[in-house]
Amino acid sequence: MTLRSRQTGLSLVELLVSITLGLMILSGVLVVFVNTSAARNEVERTSRQIENGRYATELLSEDLRLAGFYGELDHGSIPAPGALPADPCSLTVANWNAWMPVHIQGYDNGTGLAATTCVLANLRPNTDVVVIRRARTCVAGVAGCDAAVNGKPYVQASLCSTQAVQHKLGLEGTAGLFDRQKKNCDAADPAGKREYLVRIYFVSNDNGAGQNVPTLKRLELTGAGWDTVPLVEGIEEFQLQYGIDGDSDGVPDAYVADPSTYPIAAPTPLPSWMNVVTVQFHLLARNLETSPNYVDTKTYHMGNDAAGNEIQIAPGQGFRRHVYSSLVRIANPAGRRDTP
Repeated sequence: MTLRSRQTGLSLVELLVSITLGLMILSGVLVVFVNTSAARNEVERTSRQIENGRYATELLSEDLRLAGFYGELDHGSIPAPGALPADPCSLTVANWNAWMPVHIQGYDNGTGLAATTCVLANLRPNTDVVVIRRARTCVAGVAGCDAAVNGKPYVQASLCSTQAVQHKLGLEGTAGLFDRQKKNCDAADPAGKREYLVRIYFVSNDNGAGQNVPTLKRLELTGAGWDTVPLVEGIEEFQLQYGIDGDSDGVPDAYVADPSTYPIAAPTPLPSWMNVVTVQFHLLARNLETSPNYVDTKTYHMGNDAAGNEIQIAPGQGFRRHVYSSLVRIANPAGRRDTP
């Protein structure tokens, strides 16, 4: 038999069998690819949610820890204001000076903000708002710190023992304002200035870019106005409890959602807020996208409300969620009360 006669090719049955086997293998590979891709997407969504929650916790913890920091300024030289700041968004320099001792101020579930000039764009209902007042940790123009900018607020502490006025606070560029001196009391060698910071944290229903994504935002005092800065997407709940030191030993005696209702507040809420030495906060972070075939069935615990009842957040939809909590000691007001 010749070679040509043996090359008869494939029969139709053999061809169909080979195609079927190939399709089966291809289908298996496709299923593996789809499952792997879905798992990878879910890991990415979860990783982003974890990173967002941790970043938001870190941002808030750092700012809260520094509340009431004014560098070299003797805090005892600042007289207490007559009342709790009625409008934390005031642009009056005299108010900034008066309110320096009120290192922190909060609005439980946003209650009371309607009477202020603060514009918290698309504030998420029933979430807390907190105001932090402090100075920047670096001196303007020194050691990599930004130089002073005209129109921005700065605080300058005097180190000269002969100057009766211990500090000046106001806008850079104001003629003759910043004349506090160093220890050498040399008028030609003025003391350094630190940027005065007032930051208001809140949760908005949008991310500032036209998308309906709950986002942690911050109002920042610029001097002539306020800037709204989106910080972290996916933060949908924000609740705080404040640790109040009623006996001036630097240790909180009670945690409350609204210090204005604490007993030492009468007849004004100011003393309770000025005695806040720790803050416990809870953030509920969610994925930015829903997870296929996932239904949230969990109830999330976010501390207690002003009446002492536990705050419970009902299950969501197809978003994976997680609560991030932290307890922060406010170093400056708490540290000043410590006894050896």
